[in-house]
Amino acid sequence: MTDSGEFDTRPVRAFLPGPDGLADDSRWPASVPAMGQLLREGLELPAGLTVLMGENGSGKSTVMETLAEAYGLNPQGGSVLGQTFRIRDSEPGVGQELVVVRGMRPRWSYFLRADTMNQLYTYLEENPNPRKPEFLHKLSHGEGFLEILRTRVSEAGFYLMDEPDAPLSFTSSLGLAALLHDLVEAGSQIVVATHSPVLAAIPGAHLLELGSWGIQPATWDDLSLVVAWRQFMRDPGSFFRHLI
Repeated sequence: MTDSGEFDTRPVRAFLPGPDGLADDSRWPASVPAMGQLLREGLELPAGLTVLMGENGSGKSTVMETLAEAYGLNPQGGSVLGQTFRIRDSEPGVGQELVVVRGMRPRWSYFLRADTMNQLYTYLEENPNPRKPEFLHKLSHGEGFLEILRTRVSEAGFYLMDEPDAPLSFTSSLGLAALLHDLVEAGSQIVVATHSPVLAAIPGAHLLELGSWGIQPATWDDLSLVVAWRQFMRDPGSFFRHLI
């Protein structure tokens, strides 16, 4: 039950530091402020959609890979069942240091990871569902993403997504925002790492901004990305005068 008396349907209530969770800030990955904070303090997840924002190098992908490993998903992308999908290891490998406080068990969970998607297409084509063979490499980059979203992110569940908007046009990003909103309305719990102000603007999203300070709550209007885009759209020439 929640404080308001409603039944708590969250698949994950929190990722907590384990009994030996003493983060060494002098060594990677804890040397990344957001990761150091995650390992020391954990992360409570509200119901619905949580959006991680931050510059390149702020730790968004590393946090997402760690949450996936802690939950039991393949940190290289895919579902709980897809553990044999492997490419060159690059993950921090510290997910097991976190304790997952679980709630209701979802029917489905999935980790969509943009930077391994091409290799995942090959894996799915080589290990097909006999009733539905995959031809993902015949699609454009953006179409392939949309097909994965259509077929793997299509029912209420627990979802982690690292830059799902990466190959999408503005119009397709709006479609993704609508999909995420509909999933939340159906009872899904979702964590998305993105550079997209469109996804960050989804009504009801809980925003967290990552940076040199670690992880902190944010509002859409105050996100560094939103502020920069507004300035650029108002006067792009002022940016290029300093760059060119």
